[in-house]
Amino acid sequence: MNAPRASQAAVLFAGGGTGGHIFPALAIREELGARQPGIACSFLCSQRLIDASILSNEKAEFEALPAKPFGVRPLTLVRFLSSWGPSIRQTRAAIRTAREQGHPVVLVAMGGFVAAPAAQAARAERTETVLINLDAVPGKANRWIARRVARRLSAATGPAVPEAWERIPPIVRSSSLTRGEAPDCRKRLGLEPDHRTLLVTGGSQGARSINELMMEVCRSHPAWLEGWQVLHQSGEGADPALADAYSGAGVEAKVVPFIEDMGSAWGGADLAIARSGAGNVGEAWANAVPSVFLPYPYHRDQHQRLNAIPLTDAGSAIVVNDLIGPRETLGASGDLLSGVLTEADRRAAMRAAGAHLGPADGASRAAEAILGALGRCTQ
Repeated sequence: MNAPRASQAAVLFAGGGTGGHIFPALAIREELGARQPGIACSFLCSQRLIDASILSNEKAEFEALPAKPFGVRPLTLVRFLSSWGPSIRQTRAAIRTAREQGHPVVLVAMGGFVAAPAAQAARAERTETVLINLDAVPGKANRWIARRVARRLSAATGPAVPEAWERIPPIVRSSSLTRGEAPDCRKRLGLEPDHRTLLVTGGSQGARSINELMMEVCRSHPAWLEGWQVLHQSGEGADPALADAYSGAGVEAKVVPFIEDMGSAWGGADLAIARSGAGNVGEAWANAVPSVFLPYPYHRDQHQRLNAIPLTDAGSAIVVNDLIGPRETLGASGDLLSGVLTEADRRAAMRAAGAHLGPADGASRAAEAILGALGRCTQ
């Protein structure tokens, strides 16, 4: 099936609220542009500041929908219901604008509370939607959307993902892939090029309990960090005491709210301590970095724990329970954490295992599905 000429095609990505929805969409946009330069891509995101920050930095066209998360608490439910109609109308207007310019249009639903009303608008406008599921347990929005679309791709595996959904590898941006040797990566980040490097990240918004865990390691077990330098993505508004804790333990550390150059961060890392959102798992996979994952502890479905299973099964990662209190976490899993921090042979074995996971080329597979959908629009 031939896809339409790029100058005649428009793709609307719907998703936001966290970088976990936006960064995979940017990876797919990049792949589409490489295959058909000039294809018109734009983003329907949330009104959260993180969305505008990421998309502005990427020079992407975007509109913020008033969409709000679903919830059963009265105020949350009222906000959800009051935003549903306006979000649908705004998406329908975006689809019509693209069509008025002569474009066939495909909506790509990236999951989350923004994607659901956008998918409903696409259905009303008779616009084909491609669903991209990113987590091992599809969320409410994705399950709702899946019943209303024909093409459903999942970049995660697990028993909660329906067998009918097409499996693809993780979706990773090229800017999050290693470029060059580890010393060069570290130098680009302002780190010592020849020092063993620990990457700590809770994701695009940071993670308070991981920040507090590392502070507790500095206070009670500084020997675990002997010989390490640390690059720590702390999130906005992180307590300055985090940098002080590293300094007090005699550890060279660079604590930053957000890391722009994740390719160098992964490329320079000998080990990562991270949340196991789909983005972190995919990037650890793609770069074969040994990882300690602390799944977000408040998700009832524990999908972040399931996200990590392909890497833990392969032997390239371990999972530590985030018990929220840092002393409790260390009390339960300190042996696991100290072992991977202090045993070079163990880290080497984990890296070797990660190298056998295969390519993280889900963006390419997703782009193929989208171009196929655009091709059907012209028939």
